[in-house]
Amino acid sequence: MGSIPKMSDENLLVGVETSDDAAVYKLNEETALIHTLDFFTPMVDDPYTFGQIAAANSLSDVYAMGGRPITALNIVGFPNCLPIEILGEILKGGADKVKEAGAVLVGGHSIQDDEPKYGLSVTGTVDPGRILKNYGCRKGDVLILTKPLGVGIITTALKGEAASKKACEEAVRSMTSLNRYAAEIIEDYEISACTDITGFGLMGHGYEMASASKVTLLLDKKSIPYISEAKEYAEMGLVPGGCYNNKSYLKGKYLLKCVEEWMEDIIFDPQTSGGLLISCSESNGDAIMTRFSGIGISAAIIGQVIEEEEYSIIVG
Repeated sequence: MGSIPKMSDENLLVGVETSDDAAVYKLNEETALIHTLDFFTPMVDDPYTFGQIAAANSLSDVYAMGGRPITALNIVGFPNCLPIEILGEILKGGADKVKEAGAVLVGGHSIQDDEPKYGLSVTGTVDPGRILKNYGCRKGDVLILTKPLGVGIITTALKGEAASKKACEEAVRSMTSLNRYAAEIIEDYEISACTDITGFGLMGHGYEMASASKVTLLLDKKSIPYISEAKEYAEMGLVPGGCYNNKSYLKGKYLLKCVEEWMEDIIFDPQTSGGLLISCSESNGDAIMTRFSGIGISAAIIGQVIEEEEYSIIVG
């Protein structure tokens, strides 16, 4: 990727420099556009559910930047050997999530592919003065996670026909839930930094946040929420390959203090349509948690921000 020419523009407020969730381009003093794109292969068997999950995942980046989605385009790869009705269900699932987000689906593009792939290119808007970035954490901030971890482990167990119906239902409920409702609440508070937890797991996205902010994240392993069955499946070795990739990539950048192996797998587990990781003052954190609880968001304060140390993340 280093060979790709670097482009600059005075109106490009957020680019690729800090591995942020989306790009932000300023139109005027009141409005900036958020641009993001994501798509992937199915992790569940039901096509409608897959469409919902892929759309919720794609929309999430806009919420992580403090914006609201306005339009979306479908991105589709589909085999010609499968019934076209399956594609119809995938697109219906995606369209329903776009509608729930208050955005408009305006078309898209499809190609023939050996394996189904689906996602969205999403455009959102944000006040240029209120962009949430994945850096800016301040010493003394608390860290809030808005969804439980473990969906990568659950879907791996599902592929191995080892996942319970309860675990699958909880994972699907998490993955299809929009981050819209959490994002709308935190609009009312001063937020130091925000990102969403996806393929790099809690540790990977936490590292990006800590490194760019020049701080250390101190996480409490007992406070980190996860789908309960994920522990059992991790102990059985039903862990996605991306978990090991995340560990390898972050080698030397974190410190684990008496963290059990199954919990280690959970905090490195690649998430699909994961929650928001929010850094804010303790007083704002308490107020946000109260409002989250009032609308049924199962969030948790999982740690705090401390001065930069040798390791970007310490878990204990």
